[in-house]
Amino acid sequence: MLPARIAELLEPFLISANDHGLSIPSPKLSGAANDALLQHISTYIDMLQRWNARINLTAIRSEEEIVTRHFGESLFAARHLFPRKNDQEGRAPIATAVADLGSGAGFPGVPIKLWALEISLTLIESNQKRAAFLREVVRTLTLTNVNIQNVRAEDIGPDQTFDLVTLRAVERFVAILPTAARLVAPGGQLALLIGSSQVTAAQKILPEFFWQPEIPIPSSKARTLLVGMREP
Repeated sequence: MLPARIAELLEPFLISANDHGLSIPSPKLSGAANDALLQHISTYIDMLQRWNARINLTAIRSEEEIVTRHFGESLFAARHLFPRKNDQEGRAPIATAVADLGSGAGFPGVPIKLWALEISLTLIESNQKRAAFLREVVRTLTLTNVNIQNVRAEDIGPDQTFDLVTLRAVERFVAILPTAARLVAPGGQLALLIGSSQVTAAQKILPEFFWQPEIPIPSSKARTLLVGMREP
């Protein structure tokens, strides 16, 4: 898929609002760093389509829908969690060690890494074939400081915690939340890409987290980003 078309499709996900509620575009996807980002996404889509013919990575087959549903949502989260220096919101990154729980085809973990190359990323995926796909993505995109754990999240020892844990489109959402919370270090954050109907359940199950107001995801009627911070 052409990088220029990818940039066009991603633009709605890279818009924020100022204090007066007016839309402000994020820095445009141009320049050497963003050219590399778009080329990586193009390569990633090609790999996803090839592997998807053999193993079930995503039910979405349209390349444009893959960009908006998977990459758009993931980069929307990345932009809020890791604003760039010239972002008008002016916030600094809040995490360095990131874990993506139930990573599947790599969303949102890999796009977050592509957006914020400085992070240390752990992809946790219990399915062996999907973990193999993730290893191939990391190798092909020459990503560094990425660890793929082919284990069940429940089996991760108590000595492993992370500054940020992400969770998106996992089965048994309610059951896995306490495990996700356990992986968050004191003062760390849990970022959930979920349906708006799941927000109340998450807040009730994890009352020890300080929850920010949910942020609706563009181009979606029901999807939202919910971020909570564990007490220091």
